[in-house]
Amino acid sequence: MAKNVIWDPKKETMSRDEIHEIQSRELRNVTKRVYDNVPFYRQKMDAIGVKPEDIQEAEDIQKLPFTEKSDLRDNYPFGLFAVPREQIVRVHASSGTTGKPTVAGYTQQDLDTWADLMARSMSCAGITKDSVVHVAYGYGLFTGGLGAHYGAERIGATVVPASGGNTQRQLMLIRDFGATALACTPSYAMNLADAMEKNGMDMSEIKLEAGVFGAEPWSEHMRDQLEKRLHIRAHDVYGLTEMMGPGVAMDCVERNGLHVWEDHFLPEIIDEDLKGVPYGTEGELVITTLTKQGMPLLRYRTHDISSLDIRPCACGRTHVRMKRVKARTDDMLIIRGVNVFPSQIEHSLLKIQGIAPQYQIVVDRKGSLDTIEVQVELDRTLIGDTVRDLEALSARIAAQLASDVLISCQVKLCQPGSLPRSEGKAKRVIDNRK
Repeated sequence: MAKNVIWDPKKETMSRDEIHEIQSRELRNVTKRVYDNVPFYRQKMDAIGVKPEDIQEAEDIQKLPFTEKSDLRDNYPFGLFAVPREQIVRVHASSGTTGKPTVAGYTQQDLDTWADLMARSMSCAGITKDSVVHVAYGYGLFTGGLGAHYGAERIGATVVPASGGNTQRQLMLIRDFGATALACTPSYAMNLADAMEKNGMDMSEIKLEAGVFGAEPWSEHMRDQLEKRLHIRAHDVYGLTEMMGPGVAMDCVERNGLHVWEDHFLPEIIDEDLKGVPYGTEGELVITTLTKQGMPLLRYRTHDISSLDIRPCACGRTHVRMKRVKARTDDMLIIRGVNVFPSQIEHSLLKIQGIAPQYQIVVDRKGSLDTIEVQVELDRTLIGDTVRDLEALSARIAAQLASDVLISCQVKLCQPGSLPRSEGKAKRVIDNRK
């Protein structure tokens, strides 16, 4: 069981009334700041007849306009900055694969806040000044590496800035430097677990206790796999480049949702009609940055599907908890009229014995008919199985997918190690229809 470490008790255990007071004050401040300094927001607010003085309480958030990722691209690179460019001390950008990246600018105050919130987040996983944190997130424009790095340093832990890639060297450093915590994407953690098993590493030589995994959706089944294979407690960290980076929310030792740091972010859940819904109702997560100076955002639509839980948490923290992201509305595939999320397919595959947790989804169109092929790697122990055994396994996978996803999928069994590995965010879907 992880240690229940609360890094900043005064701020993490505030009453709900205190949180509401902070959110109301900071929402007034950020609304005026963007109206005065960001032409994009002034035009958006003027268009719907909203002035800064109309925003007094946190509940007034619903009067404000939404922000979309396309708005960031349309104002590329610096059009949404709320301070002069010379006050921006760092720029990060998303890892988008098409078009221009989405840019985020940070003042020194923003970077200090980010380090504090990542320290809070990593403390949720039991990381202390005595920990050795192996950071295998990518460094550079991607926010993962530097976010985890400065958060662990703020705690006082020893940081190994390994970045991504060179898996064999990573394994050597994890063993030789005595890493007690691993920070990377869950897909790369799975890659490390594969390499450890392939190399026959003695797990008694590995001191890992905790994992801080994020940057991509992952299931409870994958959490179970990572914990079993790496002998760790796997924790989920949530964030977006547009908001700050990792550290917007983090699950604690109770692991019953991720605490959203509400003194810096105001979260909402909206339905398909863009209307707010009550606590506990599933929908799209929308976040407003309350304290960010360089590039504050109002009501940013994350397109992540979640829900919010305001009930007290046994860990003692009072900040609202968001349900782990199970899918993204903009990742949804429509196959023959059926909505399919990659995470649904992953959830089904991880129920099945005999396959490795590596897969790829290939969507195509033959004539007017959409097709979906799920490629999965065999477990190494099944290499010697007969053709009949493999055919039975393929049929079992197809039946499980049809039951869970409600659509027929072709299944392709692949040799161990044959599917592409990711050193950053996993690319699970190849859509040849586009």
